[in-house]
Amino acid sequence: MPRSSTASAQIDPRSPRFGAIITSVLLAVVLALGPGSVPGFVVLIVQTLALAAGSLLGLGAQPCGILYRRFVRPRLAPPADLEDARPPRFAQTVGLVFALAGVAGWVLSLPVLFFVAIAFAFIAALLNAVFDFCLGCEVYLLGRRILGSSTAH
Repeated sequence: MPRSSTASAQIDPRSPRFGAIITSVLLAVVLALGPGSVPGFVVLIVQTLALAAGSLLGLGAQPCGILYRRFVRPRLAPPADLEDARPPRFAQTVGLVFALAGVAGWVLSLPVLFFVAIAFAFIAALLNAVFDFCLGCEVYLLGRRILGSSTAH
């Protein structure tokens, strides 16, 4: 049966959580090293590029997703269900915005911007990693409900 044009890609829901674990660790390192740390900035750039890949190119291009599919997924049982890729991709976009704000804070020597932006991204990633609660996904779904209900009237 052919997919309709409105159908979206389906993903293993464990993959974004795996990515959130890696993201949490990397952002914790960035926060610990702080603004002005060149090694911390390099880690932040790497994480920003990973989020950009997931946001702009799709979850299949996200490095953590590639690692999951290649090394982790083959060792697991098939997922019970698949999930829509759009909410996690939106979450990657939100993460990218915060990471870019952190980069701006580092480059412009604005430590408050740096710490607030990276802390927000870290907390969101940690919620997903520890509690399997994707904050960006929930925002996406809330937006769909709000926009869907306003267009229905």
